[in-house]
Amino acid sequence: MSFYLIPFVFLGLIVLISSFFTVKQQSAAIIERFGKFHSIRQSGLQLKVPLVDRIAGRLSLKITQLDVIVETKTKDDVFVRLKISVQYKVIKEKVEDAFYKLDYPHDQITSYVFDVVRAEVPKMILDDVFLKKDDIAIAVKAELNDAMQDYGYDIIKTLVTDIDPDAQVKEAMNRINAADREKTAAQYEGDAQRILIVEKAKAEAESKRLQGQGIADQRREIARGLEESVQVLNKVGINSQEASALIVVTQHYDTLQSIGQHTNSNLILLPNSPQAGSNMLNDMLASFTASNQIGESMKEAKNRKNKE
Repeated sequence: MSFYLIPFVFLGLIVLISSFFTVKQQSAAIIERFGKFHSIRQSGLQLKVPLVDRIAGRLSLKITQLDVIVETKTKDDVFVRLKISVQYKVIKEKVEDAFYKLDYPHDQITSYVFDVVRAEVPKMILDDVFLKKDDIAIAVKAELNDAMQDYGYDIIKTLVTDIDPDAQVKEAMNRINAADREKTAAQYEGDAQRILIVEKAKAEAESKRLQGQGIADQRREIARGLEESVQVLNKVGINSQEASALIVVTQHYDTLQSIGQHTNSNLILLPNSPQAGSNMLNDMLASFTASNQIGESMKEAKNRKNKE
């Protein structure tokens, strides 16, 4: 008699064991009774009525990321591909809505992303798409939140993770950027060269000024020395013309002596006879006399013109 009961006992154990089930952490199980929603079971060991209740499905409560690639056109007629990353999760209190209202939540979210991106990007030029990508992400998140809350999904974050214009457009943008940088570099180089030229000119001008001042001081001291020499010679009975001739002859021989002391000097031919100094003095006096006569003539002509 007991031998015939063994199959029933074994079947009873199987049914009893099948009444218990586990739900993983951060997930939920949907229980249906005779095909109708009955309850939602959270993580841990759970019990259901055998042959009456069944696990209709399980939903993860973790944050999930969906990457959507959208191709659209900007305001300046440039085609661009945007990668939108949507991070979302099932609302714990709305697991029933998330399970029964949407069969394919990924497709639903993708449709909303396409709709928002293709409405926002055509309002912007390509440069603004790069600068205002956060505005695009905010617009997508706002639209998705309004739509997906009723279906039991919470949009955590939306990110524009990639902006990829057409290859020819990217190449053109790189050329524009390179040309702009070369222009800036050329401007800096031009400014540097201009500064160098200006500073060099200033240095040369200052050098000429100091050189001219030195020559003027030198000539002033020479004239003062000559004046003192003439005065000394006058005191010993030598008149001014003889004193001048003596000074010229003395400087002439001093020059010859100075040139002779430098063995590396270039060959210079100079008169060295005593008459050379006298001739040089006579030539200078004749030149000064002629210059004075020309000056007097020009002055008289100017006075006659003013009187007329």
